[in-house]
Amino acid sequence: MHITFVKKLTESGDACAKCGQVEQHLRENGYWHFIDSVLVADEPIGSNAGTRLATRYGIDTAPFFVVTDEHAQTRVYTIYLKFVEEILEPLEHEQPADELACA
Repeated sequence: MHITFVKKLTESGDACAKCGQVEQHLRENGYWHFIDSVLVADEPIGSNAGTRLATRYGIDTAPFFVVTDEHAQTRVYTIYLKFVEEILEPLEHEQPADELACA
């Protein structure tokens, strides 16, 4: 599974407030290590990886998450709590394969 976190910088160069809050929650709740890449949708530049990804999926708000599973199926989440519930909490509870082996 690959998780991309897309956050936005405003025209003044500051991170949007909601993006900062979401990143803080990810870090405080121990989920940050599940994020594989972070892209910035930079309003002044307009044509960067984060902005192109937003355009590709028809997203006009930030932050958002793009999750690609092992079958190359992609899901986009614009609601942080739904993303946590459907993706991060199950990941947190998965046991590594070597822990399942009999002793």
